[in-house]
Amino acid sequence: MKHLALQIFTVVAVLLTGTAAYAQQKTLYERLGGVFAIAPVVNHFSDAVVKNPIVGQRSKNPALRKWHTKNLGRLPGLKFMRTLWVCNVAGGPFQYTATKPGSTPVGLEAAHRELKISPAEFDEVAAELGRTLDFFKVPNQEKKEVLAAFAAHKGEVTAGYLAASTKGR
Repeated sequence: MKHLALQIFTVVAVLLTGTAAYAQQKTLYERLGGVFAIAPVVNHFSDAVVKNPIVGQRSKNPALRKWHTKNLGRLPGLKFMRTLWVCNVAGGPFQYTATKPGSTPVGLEAAHRELKISPAEFDEVAAELGRTLDFFKVPNQEKKEVLAAFAAHKGEVTAGYLAASTKGR
């Protein structure tokens, strides 16, 4: 009987410990270090995208090239919006509100439609994000989660390119 009671106690302790650990699990926002850690990453990433030869100032995509050369006065605002977006999708306390609302509260299709971003260009921006996360030594688990959150919006961001490609056929 004592042995059975000890086994039951052990099982209950394991379950309670697991439950407590689960309840204490932090959000991605918290694990990234909050807004004061996210903002410098977004700042670095945004500057790297501007300089990126595939999607930045020398891009073969005329809309991206124009944005990264003629609209740089808007870059500080874009960095702010990107920071809010990351904080929002990472489970933080900040609310992102799109300047050009998409189909969801964090939808990006309307803001990117006119840029006609190809899937390959999106992938290059994702690679730039990965390099930025490496630069800041973001742990692998959090890096995977950030990149997955970014990748989840690939269809929205490339919708303008895909629509233009379909019309051209």
